[in-house]
Amino acid sequence: MFSEERKKQIMELLTQNERVLAKELADLFHVSIDSIRRDLTSMEEEGLLKRTHGGAIPLQQTRVIPSPPSIRYSEANEYDQAIANYAASQIKDQDTVFIGGASLHYAMLPFLPRDIHFTVVTNSVKIADSLREEEHIDLYLIGGKVKKSGNITDALSHEFIRHFNLDICFLTGGGLTATGLSTATPEVALGARLIAEQSRTVICLMGHRKFGTASFAKILPVSRLNYIITDEETSEDKLRIIKEQGTQIIVAKKE
Repeated sequence: MFSEERKKQIMELLTQNERVLAKELADLFHVSIDSIRRDLTSMEEEGLLKRTHGGAIPLQQTRVIPSPPSIRYSEANEYDQAIANYAASQIKDQDTVFIGGASLHYAMLPFLPRDIHFTVVTNSVKIADSLREEEHIDLYLIGGKVKKSGNITDALSHEFIRHFNLDICFLTGGGLTATGLSTATPEVALGARLIAEQSRTVICLMGHRKFGTASFAKILPVSRLNYIITDEETSEDKLRIIKEQGTQIIVAKKE
């Protein structure tokens, strides 16, 4: 089978399964795993898919609307749990931290430390409701118009943010590339930038599915991120491009 024929079948499998593994493709087509890797690299260069550590996933559109709350706040997969667990471990006694309303933020909640006292600032009604009875957490909800998602990202919330100084902000978005962190909507991007400006340490949470993808509205350049937490499915090529800019990356291992 010629390479172009394999690529056509790989795209069909990707459409059906939303993920392909290099080893499984090598077995299926009776070729070496190096041949499959070359196919996947070529297809990524053609803008057909996105490479991951062990295979490939579909290429995301530039402006992907966030998932509805019923999906966003469902149980996190093992990769997101690994990122969330490591992120939560960075919170120290008496810290003031920003935790937003993305799925990775929600995944942090079960892992938040319980033996120390700290402050959480959030723009998410869902996050605030989940934490409001925790006696060891001082909780502040950023004010403004509440969206159907339960998040608050309007101009009033931007003014509200300026009243806080934060030790850590945990930022995420629709994608992360060598040019920086980005998200789907300009108002969310502006809010995240303002939060970063008020923060001593900016930590980016980015799973392998969005690593290497550029979303619509730019938030921050990579140089502004103190470090990035991702999972072990993110490809070495994607990691190397970011590391070359001097930003530290932590690869969180799933249990």
